[in-house]
Amino acid sequence: MSDQVTHDVYGLGRVIAIEDGVAALVDFGSARMRILSPYAKMTKL
Repeated sequence: MSDQVTHDVYGLGRVIAIEDGVAALVDFGSARMRILSPYAKMTKL
Protein backbone atom coordinates (compact mmCIF):
# COMPACT_ATOMS: atom_id res chain seq x y z
CA MET A 1 0.00 0.00 0.00
CA SER A 2 1.62 3.24 -1.08
CA ASP A 3 -1.14 5.43 -2.46
CA GLN A 4 -0.36 9.13 -2.50
CA VAL A 5 -2.96 11.38 -0.90
CA THR A 6 -3.40 15.04 -0.13
CA HIS A 7 -4.98 16.31 3.08
CA ASP A 8 -6.52 19.76 3.65
CA VAL A 9 -4.49 20.26 6.85
CA TYR A 10 -1.38 18.05 6.57
CA GLY A 11 -0.67 18.29 2.84
CA LEU A 12 0.90 15.59 0.66
CA GLY A 13 1.33 12.15 2.16
CA ARG A 14 1.62 8.45 1.46
CA VAL A 15 -0.72 5.79 2.86
CA ILE A 16 1.30 3.19 4.76
CA ALA A 17 -1.52 1.15 6.32
CA ILE A 18 -5.30 0.78 6.33
CA GLU A 19 -7.24 -0.31 9.43
CA ASP A 20 -10.13 -2.18 7.77
CA GLY A 21 -12.22 0.84 6.81
CA VAL A 22 -11.79 2.51 10.22
CA ALA A 23 -8.67 4.59 9.68
CA ALA A 24 -5.66 5.12 7.44
CA LEU A 25 -2.10 5.57 8.68
CA VAL A 26 -0.50 8.24 6.50
CA ASP A 27 3.14 9.35 6.42
CA PHE A 28 3.24 13.09 5.75
CA GLY A 29 7.05 13.28 5.93
CA SER A 30 7.28 15.34 9.09
CA ALA A 31 4.66 13.24 10.91
CA ARG A 32 2.68 10.03 10.71
CA MET A 33 -1.01 10.61 11.27
CA ARG A 34 -3.90 8.21 11.82
CA ILE A 35 -6.78 9.63 9.76
CA LEU A 36 -10.20 8.30 10.76
CA SER A 37 -12.87 7.35 8.22
CA PRO A 38 -14.74 9.00 6.56
CA TYR A 39 -11.82 10.77 4.89
CA ALA A 40 -13.60 14.07 4.26
CA LYS A 41 -10.41 16.19 4.19
CA MET A 42 -8.27 13.65 2.33
CA THR A 43 -8.14 12.98 -1.41
CA LYS A 44 -6.38 10.15 -3.26
CA LEU A 45 -4.05 11.36 -6.01
